[in-house]
Amino acid sequence: MSPQTLPMNYKSLLSFGQIVTIIMVSIISFSYFIEAKAQGITIPSNAEINSGIKEALEKATGISAERLGAKDGYLGNLDVKILFPEEAKNIEKTLRSLGLDNMVDQVINSVNRAAEDAALEAKPIFTDAIKQMSIADVKTILLGEDNAATSYFNTTTSPALTEKFSPIFDSSLKKTDATKYWEDVMTSYNKVPFVKKVNTDLTAYVTKKAIDGLFIEIAKEELKIRENISARSSPLLEKVFGFAKQADK
Repeated sequence: MSPQTLPMNYKSLLSFGQIVTIIMVSIISFSYFIEAKAQGITIPSNAEINSGIKEALEKATGISAERLGAKDGYLGNLDVKILFPEEAKNIEKTLRSLGLDNMVDQVINSVNRAAEDAALEAKPIFTDAIKQMSIADVKTILLGEDNAATSYFNTTTSPALTEKFSPIFDSSLKKTDATKYWEDVMTSYNKVPFVKKVNTDLTAYVTKKAIDGLFIEIAKEELKIRENISARSSPLLEKVFGFAKQADK
């Protein structure tokens, strides 16, 4: 369901939730910064926090997209490798029992190659989303958990990423013959007597799993920046995340 077709009461609830979040962030941020000031900790300005968080996110998303866009970025990474959909596990099991391992492997290989082919297309999408973040957003991230940026980004950009990625993945699936291999698998499976037919939207499934994989990798990069001084590749990152680390003690 698109935002345009959401019931009015849902829209109102969402707006109210956003207002409450902003108020809570303001209260928490104010208390947090007052405490930091009392401890004599150097506090970065709003502009520095805004630029620092966005720089960190651009770095994390860029590295993640490039890593997953390389050969075996998905296929060779067990954390993000795309396997058969859960509802199609029985298809895989049945076909392998019939000696059709190669057909099944072709599907797995081709969908992961499609994800790798499309991964680099994520960079400009992430960059655009980062530019739209407010100062309240970045303060929430700075003062949040170790994966606060990834969680926020996942929540706020996944629908837009899905919408923009779907045609990209559809093209990549065709390019790597994943669509053909999937159709071959479904045709072979549906010939097996008495099986329950499964209808999986391959593009939707691979798009979701590929985006999930991106966020898994982004979370790793975010944790590095928060925990590892050497990963803070600029004075601004060191100042902003150094402040967060000091104030959190």
